[in-house]
Amino acid sequence: MALNSQVLKPAKRYALLLVDLSLGFTDPAKSPLAAEVDEVVAANQILLAAFREQGLPVFYSTVMYDRPEQASVFREKIPVLDCLAAGSELVAIDPRLAPLAGEPVITKHGASFFFGTDLNARLQAAGVDGVVVTGLTTSGCVRATVVDALQHNYRVLVPEQAVGDRDADAHHANLKDMGVKYADVVSVHECLALLR
Repeated sequence: MALNSQVLKPAKRYALLLVDLSLGFTDPAKSPLAAEVDEVVAANQILLAAFREQGLPVFYSTVMYDRPEQASVFREKIPVLDCLAAGSELVAIDPRLAPLAGEPVITKHGASFFFGTDLNARLQAAGVDGVVVTGLTTSGCVRATVVDALQHNYRVLVPEQAVGDRDADAHHANLKDMGVKYADVVSVHECLALLR
């Protein structure tokens, strides 16, 4: 039996969650984890401008490790994650999407932006009931964040041009699955219309 994708009612107030848009994932010249994602960066620039213009909250995540025991099994599965060490330029947010003062960059060690962080408390304090999840990668940290956002009872939007993956097939399959079960997958244009 096929599932029907129901469209969520719009949230009253959204926050923008930029997942792992650090140089470790956006600069293939410097990082083995990165891919060519210029179009994803450009879509995020549009969304950032809209959120800032409307005074809506913006939160960034970056993956960073400064102790061997942090996410040790995850790092055993994907050893290249070790390049995201504290002090490395790869953990810095891509300068094209640089945070403004008051836009926090939250360090995480796992896939989900929520896991082991105070993101939910910050969202509650900001009075939001919905999140727009963008960033990298669609099949990994974006998907994990989307699932956790729904499980924290937020209305979730995923602007499809603002997320990306090294694997195109995984990108499309995960967008389809998220759209059926966990979020509304929309265009950047549709997302901006909902914000207005």
